[in-house]
Order: sequence, then structure tokens, then C-alpha cells
Amino acid sequence: MAATAASIAEPKEPPLDRRRMVAFLCMVFGMFMAILDIQIVSASLAEIQAGLSASADEIPWVQTSYLIAEVIMIPLSGFLSRVISTRWMFSIAACGFTLMSLMCATSTSINEMILWRALQGFIGGGMIPTVFAAAFTIFPPSKRSIVSPMIGLVATLAPTIGPTVGGYLTDLFSWHWLFLINIVPGIFVTISTYLLVDFDKPNLDLFKHFDWFGLAFMAGFLGCLEYVLEEGPNHDWLADEAVFACAIICVVSGAAFFWRAFTAREPIVDLRAFSDRNFAGGCVFSFVMGIGLYGLTYLYPVYLGRVRGYSALQIGETMFVSGLCMFAAAPIVGRLSGKADPRIMMAIGFAGFAAGTWIVTGLTKDWDFWELLLPQVLRGCSLMLCMIPINNIALGTLAPTRLKNASGLYNLTRNLGGAVGLALINTLLNDRWDLHLARMHERFTWTSAAVLERLDMMRRQFEVLGGDANGMALKAMSNTVRTQALLMSFSDVFLVLTLLFLAMACATPLIRRPRAAAGSGGGH
Repeated sequence: MAATAASIAEPKEPPLDRRRMVAFLCMVFGMFMAILDIQIVSASLAEIQAGLSASADEIPWVQTSYLIAEVIMIPLSGFLSRVISTRWMFSIAACGFTLMSLMCATSTSINEMILWRALQGFIGGGMIPTVFAAAFTIFPPSKRSIVSPMIGLVATLAPTIGPTVGGYLTDLFSWHWLFLINIVPGIFVTISTYLLVDFDKPNLDLFKHFDWFGLAFMAGFLGCLEYVLEEGPNHDWLADEAVFACAIICVVSGAAFFWRAFTAREPIVDLRAFSDRNFAGGCVFSFVMGIGLYGLTYLYPVYLGRVRGYSALQIGETMFVSGLCMFAAAPIVGRLSGKADPRIMMAIGFAGFAAGTWIVTGLTKDWDFWELLLPQVLRGCSLMLCMIPINNIALGTLAPTRLKNASGLYNLTRNLGGAVGLALINTLLNDRWDLHLARMHERFTWTSAAVLERLDMMRRQFEVLGGDANGMALKAMSNTVRTQALLMSFSDVFLVLTLLFLAMACATPLIRRPRAAAGSGGGH
């Protein structure tokens, strides 16, 4: 009788639906392509610039246009998937992303490339939050130890290996293959998701109350914010007219967007999800994790390129360690996520981030693969230790009806974290470089015996080569000073990141330990 009562009280969960699992895997692969394409062009911008006869000011827009458009679609996708269903939302996004990839590959001018990249980012951006929402809607909590590591691995691995993949494709073939590689997988994802996805039904009545003003204000707010964060560090922030104008539009549009979000009948983005303490806390941690994900993916290549003189391919090969560690850590962290307190896992993850960046504060001009090995191992493992529990904390306790909207907001915070982090990192790096250069110039004077002795030694070395030995010695000394000042500024940035990650590790007790939400894992 007792056994019978227990079985009635705790009914067994239905077995995992194979069709849904296959459909979900296809969606995950589509998300991988969309996230990969953020960074895949970063190592090949010089080749694209030469192929399209673009100027140095124009070529960064190949990446910036994608980011601006994507950051607008990510929060919008929640509303759209409720209107037309997950099936149609994802199929249209995958099809449009594939078509825009083809158009990017066939571009003959920089203006065409920027247009197609913007459309590629806007349409493809809809795939990312849709996958997160599906993961926490269609699978019961007991299966999250399988599903959560999968989406966590893709979301962190894709931007990490993007420069590596791009470097290989450009070196082996041409820059066109950065986009052509999406065609066949994109067609497969489009067809398979259309045939297999049946998670929910469309609700076309919602479209009758579509908030067009809210969409316009959101586009102005997020688009201009992304532009300011991308271009500000390179143009002295508000001293540049375009950055200043976009900052004004961002503030005005932001105020109008938040007003519409709380007053419209069917707002584009429902901000009430932030009333959930764990969702709000998870978004904060996701924001900081975005700094660690995108910021370190940027900093290491900058050091290897500027100081070590590595090619794009060599940088990719050096950075690949983090990707391997993510692969190795994902299944282990997935199993732990069902047993350990997620707050402890997050604390260990952010502490690992801090340990890795603390090691790199001792950076010198001679560091290469082996010196960067341990920091990269710590980064790869820490990303998994942070990403999976943060996903579960932010989305795992929400009701299924709120997941689509909340998933867009959650993914937006990670991308904004990356954008804000890159802007602050660039600004801090340049400011500290200027400061260290000024201080070193004060010490490297003609009255310094050590400087004169070093110059004399360099001059004697260059006399063997012939030519203007004095000029070459002065130039070499100047380059040495600039390099040392740059290394000191790198150390300062890594120290600031260390303190930030330590602060987040200490803040994990503020999160409430999540309990499974009622009704999660429902089908429709």
C-alpha cells in the first residue's frame, strides 16, 4: 500500500521523445551557426577589405552591422515566436540566415556586404533565444543535466572558436567561404526544423496589438547603444559627432521604450520577468559572464597580434585550448548541475575566471602558447561552470508561458555584457597605455645612465648591419618603451577583470537556490 501511495504521489516522467530531441539538436546547430558568425569574420577583415576595396573606416562595419541588428532581434524574438509559433519562427530565421549568408558571399562592394550582414544578424538572431526557451519548455527538469550543457557549450564555444574557424577557411580557400560554409547546414536546419518541430501553436491574435512604436523605440535604444559601445572607444566617445548623436537617440529612445513596455497592451518585451529574483540575478551574472566570454576572446588575440606578431591562424591555434576545455568540462558540469548547489558551481566558476586573469597580470613580451595554457584552461572550464548553472537559475524556475519572452531578455544581457565589456576594456587599455607611456617618457631621458648605456649597446649592434645606427637604435628603443607600456596596460586590465570576477564569486550567496517551477517541461 505504501509503495502504491508513493507511486501515485510521484508519477514517473514520460520518456524522452526522440523526435523532439532530434528537432532540438537541429535547432541547437542553427544557434551555433548564428553565434559563430559573430566572430568568424574577425580574423579575416583584412582579406575582406582587400576583396571589396573597402577603406579602414568601413571594414569594421562588417562586424558592427551584424551585432547591432542581432541585438535588436534577440528580445523581439520572444514576441514573434508566441505569434507565429516556434516552428515557423525558427524555420524562417534559419532560411533567412542561410539566404543572407549566400548574399554576403556574393557581395561585390562594402555597402552590399554591410546590408546583407545586417539582415543576416537580424534574421539569424531569432534562433538564439528560441533555442533557450525550447530547452526549458519541452524537457522536464530531470533532463536538464543533458540539455543545459548542450546549449551552454554552444553559446560559449561558438564565439571562442569563431576566429580559429575563420582563419582556417580564409587561409585554405578565400573569405567567401566564411559565408558559403553556412549554406548546406542552413538548408538542412531549415527543412528539419520545419518537419520536426511541434512544440507549440501560433497565436495570431497577438499580432493585432503589435506595438510598432515599441519596436521603433527598442531599435533606436539597442541599435544606438551598440553603436556607441562599438565606436566610442575608437573615437574619443562623445567628442565624435556620430557617437554623440547616437548617445542622445539612445537615451531618448530608451526612455520611450521603457514607457511603452509598461503601458502598451501587448508590449514588444515584457519586463515583468525581472520581478523574479532569480531571473534578475541570473541576468546580472550572465552580463558579467558576457564580459568574460567576449572580453577575453578579444584580449588574448590583441596581445598575440600586437606584441607577439602572430598571424590569424597562429592566434586561432593558440586560442583553441579554451574550446577543448569547454568540450571536456561540459558533460562533467552537466552531471554536477543535477546534484550540486548551482551557487557553489558559479562561485567556483567565477573564482576560476579570477585565477586565470590574475595569472596573466604577470604578462611579458615573451609569453606564448605554454604560458597562456593554464589561463586558457581555467577560462574554458570556468565558462562551463558559470554558464550551465546561470541558465538553470535564470530560466529553470519560470513558468513555461513566460519563457519565450524571458529567454530573449536573458540572451540580450549576455550580448550587452560583451559589448559593454569590450568598450570598457578598449577604453581602459588605451587610457592606461597613454598613462604608462607618459610615465616611462619621464624616466627615459638623456640624463639617465641606464638609458644611455642601453642605446649605446643597441647602436653597436646596428653598426654591424650598416646604415643609420643611431636612428635605428632610437627607433628600437622607442618600440621597446611602447611595448612595455602596452604590456603594463594589459596587466592593469587583467587586474580589473580579476577584481570583477572575484566580486561576482562573492555575490553568489545573494541568489536563492532554485526549485523546479511547476509545470516546466510541458509540451505546449
